[in-house]
Amino acid sequence: MTDDAVEHRQLIIAGTGIAGLTAAIYAGRSNNDPLVLEGDEPGGQLTLTTDVANYPGFPDGIGGPELVQQMKEQATQFGADIDHGIVEHIDGDGPPFRVELSNGDVYTTDAFIAASGASARTLGVPGEDELMGYGLSTCATCDGAFFRDEDMLVVGGGDAAMEEANFLTKFADTVYIAHRREEFRAEDYWIDRVEEKVDEGDIEIMRNTELLEIHGSPEDGVDHVTLARNEAGHPKDNLDDPDTETFDFDVGAVFYAIGHTPNTDYLEGTGVEMDDAGYLRTKGGEGGGQTKTAVEGIFGAGDVVDHHYQQAVTAAGMGSKAALDADEYLEEQPATEAATAETTVAESDD
Repeated sequence: MTDDAVEHRQLIIAGTGIAGLTAAIYAGRSNNDPLVLEGDEPGGQLTLTTDVANYPGFPDGIGGPELVQQMKEQATQFGADIDHGIVEHIDGDGPPFRVELSNGDVYTTDAFIAASGASARTLGVPGEDELMGYGLSTCATCDGAFFRDEDMLVVGGGDAAMEEANFLTKFADTVYIAHRREEFRAEDYWIDRVEEKVDEGDIEIMRNTELLEIHGSPEDGVDHVTLARNEAGHPKDNLDDPDTETFDFDVGAVFYAIGHTPNTDYLEGTGVEMDDAGYLRTKGGEGGGQTKTAVEGIFGAGDVVDHHYQQAVTAAGMGSKAALDADEYLEEQPATEAATAETTVAESDD
């Protein structure tokens, strides 16, 4: 243990979203004494969802914060310690790994599970903070069914926006896509799918249009939005242009589909591999060890790895895999150390 370490733990888990808490439940049951660090978004993105209707076992639905709280209680019952702490940096030359927190505390650990999630990008427009979870959502598959027969607005122009708009046509009266430019960034496949829905009257595209404000209340949800349009594109950058039109538009729900940012900065320099967007690369495939990263003893789970499904139930599944992989790794450590010691003794006798 380094001299400045507060404590040494068998296993540290970063994140108290569904992936991290599931990993904590499994790790606690395996007597791995996990320390779970909440990070700067305790509970993860699910805490922004007021009603979770698609998590198995809750036929009447359950609030996102309530589900997270129940999972925390379950994890602590099995021996997990949950504490507030933001991981600032990890020294990947382990085990043991040196884990530095933003408050200056330092831990060492034999194994580490990165379940710190991905933060949905937002726009920072007026009404956003008040209405997030009350008509404003970053997950169409999570919340679309709650706004059946409403007009819905999807903000974005990439694959995610096209896919979510297409999905929302199952529930919406009309889905409107607001994109700040003329051309979409999405693949032709998704653009073609959306154009089919446009021809059928289910989707309308609002090009060169940006969201300025969301109106409504937590009690009554979204009432309408304020949009800006300029045929040259990027109307928010040209609000003083006389060609920029600002107008109110009635919708009952707004969905952001402008991407996510994985919370992986603290793993830079560790040797853990990431893709260009910062998502962790794990072993995958069949058999055990699917959540292993390129660094032995560091595992990844949930939205920090998964940039496709991003569902609570898939995060839970990956969290359980990470805990099982970490348990297998930890069980092998004493045997490995003993074998190394025996080899050293044998060589010294020659």
